[in-house]
Amino acid sequence: MRLTLLYGVLFVVSGAVLLAITYLLVTHASSNVIVGREGGDVSRLTGAPGGGPSLGLTDHSQLNLDDGMRTLREHAYRQHQEGLQNLLVQAGIALAIMAVLSIALGWLIAGRVLRPLRTMTGTIRRISARNVHERLAVVGPADELKDLADTVDGLLGRLEAALDSHRRFVANAAHELRTPLTLEHALVEESLMDRDATVESYRANLERLLAISEQQARLLESLLTLSSSERGLDRREPVDLADVAEQAAGVQRPDVARRRLDLRISAAPAPIAGDAALVQRLVANLVDNAVGYNVRGGHVEISTGTRGRHAVVTVANTGPEVPPDQVERLFEPFQRLGRTADEGHHGLGLSIVRTIAVAHDALLTARARPGGGLVVEVAFLVRTDAAVHVLTKV
Repeated sequence: MRLTLLYGVLFVVSGAVLLAITYLLVTHASSNVIVGREGGDVSRLTGAPGGGPSLGLTDHSQLNLDDGMRTLREHAYRQHQEGLQNLLVQAGIALAIMAVLSIALGWLIAGRVLRPLRTMTGTIRRISARNVHERLAVVGPADELKDLADTVDGLLGRLEAALDSHRRFVANAAHELRTPLTLEHALVEESLMDRDATVESYRANLERLLAISEQQARLLESLLTLSSSERGLDRREPVDLADVAEQAAGVQRPDVARRRLDLRISAAPAPIAGDAALVQRLVANLVDNAVGYNVRGGHVEISTGTRGRHAVVTVANTGPEVPPDQVERLFEPFQRLGRTADEGHHGLGLSIVRTIAVAHDALLTARARPGGGLVVEVAFLVRTDAAVHVLTKV
């Protein structure tokens, strides 16, 4: 309706302007003709000096001729006014008729223009979580409507990918939580059904239940960290990656000694501004992943430092061979190449690393090492005193 009114108003305004221009042109042209006749020199007919050949008219005849010319001029003027009035009336009637026709045509044109939008709107309304795979798939010339449809299709594609990732995450999380619960139930049931159970067997089962409970607590803590880091940063504070790396390496010393790994650390100052707890979890997860997914007698290398405008932490480790095309998949939740590590690893470590890096606007790169293992590098923006001052005030 609004488009139809817009088309109609534009047509009426354009027609009125055209009518006014035509009226002015006709008025100006007719006035020139009349003025030319009134200013004509009649002395050429009377034989006055300089007037050309004389017709031999008397004074009485000259007077009659002047009266006749005046009558003709008055008659021409009246015809001119009547013609202009008739032109104005007829043009107004034609404009009114065409205004009605323009409204009808505007309604048809507006419907034709809006038909693709109605089709897209109806399709979008039908799309839900169950059929998010459907697309508008508009065909036609590369105009604004086609661009809009392609943009909506791209949005639906990203939404489908996000929903699929969410479904996989929920399914994997449910599986990871259900497995220890099933094992706990089996241990309790075994203890109750064993009539010959001793104190030692009860103690062994309770120790296994305690270990399973600790694994569940770590899994829930990892899920909470993943969820909180996806919300972004609430605050920033000065953090030195060198201190964080040394602390993470110290925590892993017992596992390093048990696995007979060679741990090397090169900690150069690397100041950043970020959430200290999340940065510590990021580095701890990298080191824990490097130690847990390693081979006996392998090595782990941790280095920190600055490179241009970035503070970089790099963790490299030996371990099982990782296909280069599978490196990106390892950063998805609950994705592991195999259960080569302890059962305490649930496949969330690297996904938490990626989420924390995104929250800090850091660059995360990973590549497979020749012969096995990974090299993971996270580059944060270097902290400056001015930035720290502003962040502290905020």
